[in-house]
Order: sequence, then structure tokens, then C-alpha cells
Amino acid sequence: MAESPAFTASLLTELAAPADISQNESAYLTLQNRIVTLQYKPGEYLNTAAVMESLGYGRTPINHALHRLATEGLVQILPRKGVLVAPLSIDDALNLIDVRLVNETLCARLAAQRITADQIDALHSSVRQFEAAMHERDIVGCMQADRVFHEYIALACANPVLIDVLRVLHARAQRFWAISMTAAGHMQHILDEHSLIVDTLAAHDGEAAAKLVAEHIESFRTSILQRS
Repeated sequence: MAESPAFTASLLTELAAPADISQNESAYLTLQNRIVTLQYKPGEYLNTAAVMESLGYGRTPINHALHRLATEGLVQILPRKGVLVAPLSIDDALNLIDVRLVNETLCARLAAQRITADQIDALHSSVRQFEAAMHERDIVGCMQADRVFHEYIALACANPVLIDVLRVLHARAQRFWAISMTAAGHMQHILDEHSLIVDTLAAHDGEAAAKLVAEHIESFRTSILQRS
């Protein structure tokens, strides 16, 4: 499957971005990844100078990235106080779930029509990566494999506007995934759901895919409510 360099970079943790990605984009992707995988904790204040030193970027790329992340709701820029990683709240989680239900079921229907054999293979690979991380009890690895899975489905819908919408939704929602994944048996449940979704996409059954995606998101809602 041929991904764009920017998309490939968004799925990696601390690897250097390809040379043809701008410093601004690379800084944004790296910061976003640290936030959504909870390396920067909800409610934590970020020292810009320390972030620059840690990540190896200049002030301009870091400031550009932080303002972009602020528009996506991942950080809050507070005058005279600094940058705060956005806190998590149950209301935010439930509101995101409502929006995901509408957009991701549409995505599943489109993806079922347009998905390629290479994309199906990539989805199977992400399922195997999730399973391997699950057996290692690697929560961050599971989160990243889950993110890869959902971003591949988004790409398969072949609608650039919807892809952009889903990328922001996934980044905001993923911080809650770490909470849901700690529930007993939930990771196995996620794995089973992913496998079934891939099967329906491979069969080009849009309605079945949309139904399973909706159930997948609703199980996330149930897990979040149980953990709140």
C-alpha cells in the first residue's frame, strides 16, 4: 500500500520524519503522537524550551505545532501560563463517540466499496500487530496498532475531506483508548472486532462493515462509562 509520507510519519513514535516533510509538519506529528499516547499526560504543562530540547526542533516549528494542536483540542494555550495538555473528561469522550458514529460508519460504507487488496493486507497486518502487542501487554503498542487500523480504513474511503475529519477525531479519541484498554478482557474484544471488520471490508459489504464499526464504537462507549 502506498501511503503519503505524512501519513507514514504519523504512525511512528520517535523515528525521524522523511526529508520531504517540513519541519513544521514533522514537529506537529511528533508532538501529536506524544500527546495521544499519553507520553505527555492530560493536565500536564509543557515547557516550550524543554520540548524544543527534547525533540530537537526550533521555536518556530514547535510553536506552529502547538497552535495547530490547540485548534484540534489536544492542548490549551493559556496567556502568561504556558501550554497545557488538554485534560480528559467523560463529557468530551461521549461527545467524540457521537461524532465518530456518524463519520466512521460513513467511512466504512465508502471503504467497503473502494478498498484495494493491498489495503486489506495492510489491515490484516495491523490486526496482527495489535495481537502481538496485546500478548506483550504493551498498551502503547496496542494504541498505535489500533490507530493504524483506523487510519487505514480512513484512507480506504478515498475521500480526502473525511480522511482529514477522522484524523482529528482519532487523535482526540485515542487518549481515552488507554483508559478503555485497561478493562479486563477489553483488548481481546477489540482484536475480535477488528478481525470481523476486516472480513466485511474484504467482502465489500458496506452495510455489514458500518454495523460492525458502530458496534465497535459503542463498545468503546460502554468501556469508558464502566471506567468513569
